[in-house]
Amino acid sequence: MRADGIETLRVELGDRSYDILVGRGLIARAGESLLPLMRRRQAIVVTDDNVARRHLALLCDSLKAHGIAHQEIVLPAGEGTKDLAHFGRLVEAALAGGIDRGTMIVALGGGVVGDIAGFAAATLLRGIDFVQIPTTLLAQVDSSVGGKTAINTAAGKNLLGAFYQPRLVLVDTMSLATLPRREVRAGYAEIVKYGLIRDAGFYDWLEAHGTAVCDLDDAALTQAILVSCRMKAAIVAADERETGDERALLNFGHTFGHALETETGFGERLLHGEAVAVGMALAFDFAVSLGLASGQDAERARRHLAGAGLPTELAAIGLSGAANAERLLSHMGKDKKVRNGAITLILPRRIGDCFVMRDAPVDRLRAFLAERP
Repeated sequence: MRADGIETLRVELGDRSYDILVGRGLIARAGESLLPLMRRRQAIVVTDDNVARRHLALLCDSLKAHGIAHQEIVLPAGEGTKDLAHFGRLVEAALAGGIDRGTMIVALGGGVVGDIAGFAAATLLRGIDFVQIPTTLLAQVDSSVGGKTAINTAAGKNLLGAFYQPRLVLVDTMSLATLPRREVRAGYAEIVKYGLIRDAGFYDWLEAHGTAVCDLDDAALTQAILVSCRMKAAIVAADERETGDERALLNFGHTFGHALETETGFGERLLHGEAVAVGMALAFDFAVSLGLASGQDAERARRHLAGAGLPTELAAIGLSGAANAERLLSHMGKDKKVRNGAITLILPRRIGDCFVMRDAPVDRLRAFLAERP
């Protein structure tokens, strides 16, 4: 920890390594953090209209104080913004502002802003620098770290994108104070994921302190963010482009979850973290149905997620039954992790121990989904 109370984590990727700073007040001091990384004192701040009302002025004041000229591009809030139409408008606006390869994109917002702004940075002028300033819990512990950038298409979620690492991630825990409770709970689902995939001790800690995390208790929140980011940084360093099983574990709950998001239209009906929560519960139940995991662990995981206010059943989001099962299976067949027509799932053996199933039995999966409540 630095003298000012800021924690620093390092994502080790050779000449593309970068720091994750975690602490209070980082948006107000962003100019100080960005300036040493800039090739030119010019930035494009990409945000959405919700975040702009709460945090944009604070960030812009800091940039001005450090002599950083900047353009602001404010997108509509919501998952619907992560599409080709809004991506086109974003890059055209950036180009109209007179950028060059020394310009830096600053993504101020949640996962939608981080994903679309990062993809713009990866493609504009064949690649310019960008920095992530995540303002949702989900983005702080997941999407802002690791270099996955993408937009959605009609065929599915995150099917157009690039691996492109940021120069820096600033996690300002003060930004969460304005976050709706539903968004906090959605972010908490991704924190639980880290305990479920490879750290049973952390999961035990979450069972004891998860309420405090969701209540934004400073000590508990900071600890949960640090553990999550440290785990993700280690996984990304070991398997940056998801060529092996290590990084694939981070997709626990996501193959189911992305199918649920596609079916519900990427809208407010089902947030990403909520879809992942249902997906993780389904993954546990499917593993139990295959004799690979214990029902006791599955129930423990479901109880904790439900206790945090997250959905865990298909019926809770109106997607139970055979007809829905067939549509969900179709969406899963278009997932990025599909290889040679085979559906890949991350399944648990027990809490803290997951593995990659490269060829999930489709008939068993269809029957399983059709029977779920």
